[in-house]
Amino acid sequence: MLTDPRVKDVGEIRAEFLFDIVVDLDPLLDFGRGPAGRRVLFGAAGGAFEGPMLRGEVLPGGGDWALFRSDGTMLLDVRLTLRTDDGALVHMTYGGRYATPPDLRAEMADPDTRHRVDPSRYYFRTNPLFETGAEQYAWLNDIVCVGSGYLVQDGIAYKVFQVV
Repeated sequence: MLTDPRVKDVGEIRAEFLFDIVVDLDPLLDFGRGPAGRRVLFGAAGGAFEGPMLRGEVLPGGGDWALFRSDGTMLLDVRLTLRTDDGALVHMTYGGRYATPPDLRAEMADPDTRHRVDPSRYYFRTNPLFETGAEQYAWLNDIVCVGSGYLVQDGIAYKVFQVV
């Protein structure tokens, strides 16, 4: 622990459940290997989200412009449009990391079975942020979230928590 007198005790970081989200994915588009790594697009084909304070659908058209580093870790660059059940539009963005241990990569490469792999065997974390002009959801503009991801059949899913 740092002993500098300017360091303050601000308490522990806590988080509260915000929603579960499932994003259905279009077929992968592969841009190939560039100077920073292999770029791919996992396009969003739809989906749904639900939590105690908001629920609705994921609209088609967004996606993850992911970059695979040479060590196999995927860097996420996601932009999604959410429509709440009362018609409000919410822009959701997040970065993150998806790291699969080398001994698990062959198993994760099979699109027919990878969703059956226990998520505790890989690291898939995100940092969602939101933007909306809808008054009833304006509180989303000022929060920071964390998400824990996992694979589902034909897509991905996250448990999203608001940092409080």
